[in-house]
Amino acid sequence: MAKSVRILSICGSGTVTSSMVASKLKDYLQGQGYSVTSTEAKPQQALQLAQSGRFDIIAHTSPLPRGDYGIPCVNAFACITGMGEDKFFKDFMDALKSIGK
Repeated sequence: MAKSVRILSICGSGTVTSSMVASKLKDYLQGQGYSVTSTEAKPQQALQLAQSGRFDIIAHTSPLPRGDYGIPCVNAFACITGMGEDKFFKDFMDALKSIGK
């Protein structure tokens, strides 16, 4: 049975880049045996969504407003440039493991 993970993907506009990051994460995580759902949003929406309890982790390409998100936040900027993507995936997996996923 696949482990499930719920990702909140954040970028400046809440659409294009966050969708690309979510797609890359879905492909990668499905290869690791995960069932993935994702939601894309703007930084201004991140704190409220994170605190809703509906997400396990945040992947962001834009700076997040200060606040207590209560879930791991992983900088996904490497997904835009393609440089450092392996480290990003490792950091993301480490963050998932830190919450028992």
